[in-house]
Amino acid sequence: MASTKFTTIARSFSAAAQGMIKPPIQVFGIEGRYATALFSAGSKQNQLEAIEKDLVKFQTALKSDGILKEFVENPINKRSLKANTLQLAAKKLALSAPTSNFLGLLAENGRIKNLNSIINSFKIIMAAHRGDLSCVVTTAKPLDSADLQELKKTLQAFAKKGETIKIELKVDPTIIGGIVVSIGDKYVDMSVATKIKKYTEIIQDAV
Repeated sequence: MASTKFTTIARSFSAAAQGMIKPPIQVFGIEGRYATALFSAGSKQNQLEAIEKDLVKFQTALKSDGILKEFVENPINKRSLKANTLQLAAKKLALSAPTSNFLGLLAENGRIKNLNSIINSFKIIMAAHRGDLSCVVTTAKPLDSADLQELKKTLQAFAKKGETIKIELKVDPTIIGGIVVSIGDKYVDMSVATKIKKYTEIIQDAV
């Protein structure tokens, strides 16, 4: 059963939803709902930048601290225990009160498994808030400088006036070839692996 402390936090987020400040970009799914609620709460408290830094710091800690990561992701551990542990971790990392409370809320709601996706969604919202347009480009092998420059010119066409494209490059050999682009709330998969999968399904349906 949730403690009075976290019940109060949950009610606060619920109340905030009544007069929620809409983010500059819509992010969907459970991750989007939590990220949007956090953006609204952070806006009202003038803590957006601090919260973003905190979340990035905590995300890095989860990647580097195997014990903390395993504890958080273990479904056997009780929600209340996870919430208390996250509060201690937040204190150790010197995270702000809004961030610490948010992590506790996620644990109590059983959504801590979505934390990484929620943080990434919040980053997308914050990028749009700053006038940046977040773009993740995945290729089978690193792009050379000429291809990268051409890609930047192409992607810039998606930016609105005043927006700046912020490109994050990723390499994933499993896509075989082609490119996968996630820009803002848009997603385009032009990978060879996806094309092969589609063609395979067409052939199987035809047999």
